[in-house]
Amino acid sequence: MRSQVSTLILLFATFVLQAQSRLVPFEVPVQSSFRGLSVIDDQVAWVSGSQGWVGKSLDGGVTWQFAQVAGFEKSDFRSLYAFSADVAMIANAGSPATVLRTTDGGKTWATVYTLDHPDAFMDGIDFWNDTEGIIYGDAIDKRMLLLATHDGGKTWKELPEAQRPLLSEGEGSFAGSGTGIRCYDQSRLLISTGGKVSRLLTTSNLGKSWKVYSPPIIQGESGTGIFSLAFRDARNGIVVGGNYVSDTLATQHILLTNDSGATWTQPATPTRGYRECVEYISNTQVVAAGPKGIDISNNGGLDWAPLSDQPGYHVVRKARKGNLVILAGNKNWRC
Repeated sequence: MRSQVSTLILLFATFVLQAQSRLVPFEVPVQSSFRGLSVIDDQVAWVSGSQGWVGKSLDGGVTWQFAQVAGFEKSDFRSLYAFSADVAMIANAGSPATVLRTTDGGKTWATVYTLDHPDAFMDGIDFWNDTEGIIYGDAIDKRMLLLATHDGGKTWKELPEAQRPLLSEGEGSFAGSGTGIRCYDQSRLLISTGGKVSRLLTTSNLGKSWKVYSPPIIQGESGTGIFSLAFRDARNGIVVGGNYVSDTLATQHILLTNDSGATWTQPATPTRGYRECVEYISNTQVVAAGPKGIDISNNGGLDWAPLSDQPGYHVVRKARKGNLVILAGNKNWRC
């Protein structure tokens, strides 16, 4: 999914949401569809997207600096993880699959991994800590692509075949917001799949063994399934998605679990259709964003209310250390 129009970033802080919901827009003077987003703290945040664009803010989103990665002006950087104002990782969606790393704030980028395979497609990246991280992608030879690093992203290595889950025919993943993968604690990992088959894969030992759950979300077609997941703790979590081709289903696009994924229920009041990203803002407050609107829940996902009808938002992330929350996307979304 790409846009040919200027982008728009929304910024808001949790203390604003807890009182009176208010979104602060920021017009971006570049043509890109942003889906990669990493918010480090209340000051530093990075975004990445199509046409090779990467942006960074050092003042909590008040101002942004953007630059195209040299030599990658046609790449779609949907996967992003930033460690600091200087160090960040990006990965493109498509083949050849390339992972880049910067240590000078985005002035220069070094290629740290390349996979020249026709089926290569990276969907997301996350880290447990400053050294150990993982990238996931669509199936290659029927097994999920999984790359691991133990040195902060300087080098990457494919996990052994036995540790890469076998996927069904037509089962893949979505790089809609980079939140189909989540690292928790020091060894727990959750990954969602979608398409003709949509599942939740979990591991508590860095991918050495997996448990597989099947949330009853809409699936069966290439554009259906789970697009994003978020867990408040080891047991309570939310998955969102739907059908990005035909967003007409009013149910089965958002599900809740309180037993780590073994069973699922629908909210009493769901989001208003297909959503590409879900993020916990606090233990009770959750935001879900999609190309046709943004919704908010103040009771852990049980009931949802409109936050904004502004279209075109693909991703929402809260600061890993702090309260800053950023939504990013593009002004007018279309497939």
